[in-house]
Amino acid sequence: MSGITIWAMAEERLEKFTPKQLGEIAEAEFIAKAVGLWFIVAKPWGDSESYDYIVNPKRSFIFWRVQVKSAHTIGADGGCSFRAHDHNQKSYTAENIDALVAYARPMNAWYVMPVRVVEDLKSLMLYPESRGKRSRFEEWREAWEVLRKPVRRGRR
Repeated sequence: MSGITIWAMAEERLEKFTPKQLGEIAEAEFIAKAVGLWFIVAKPWGDSESYDYIVNPKRSFIFWRVQVKSAHTIGADGGCSFRAHDHNQKSYTAENIDALVAYARPMNAWYVMPVRVVEDLKSLMLYPESRGKRSRFEEWREAWEVLRKPVRRGRR
């Protein structure tokens, strides 16, 4: 099931969803996308971990702790804003997660970033459709190969 299919069903009622529900739909999109790219995706029991999923490329011993974030609206400047922190307003670090995946839903754009890229940030802006304004994170757009490389854990 592609992202278009799930969102096509929800699009006409988008304003009726809570932010938590929108995040849950985006997480379903993440699972569909990752499985379609031949990753194994596991969800930790409960909601207590700092990461949302464990991702493993098939036939490997690589395991990534992945945090998924999503944006559902486009700002006046044409960008999508994402939180890069946990519920306690603490920036993600290599102790918490291995990668942050940001989904700009209006553009169906995925950004796959190792945690070193977002450490010490509270938020980030992405401009998937802008011709003039570019984000420094653009190199991570559709960078799913990041999750196929061995994880380097610990402080860098």
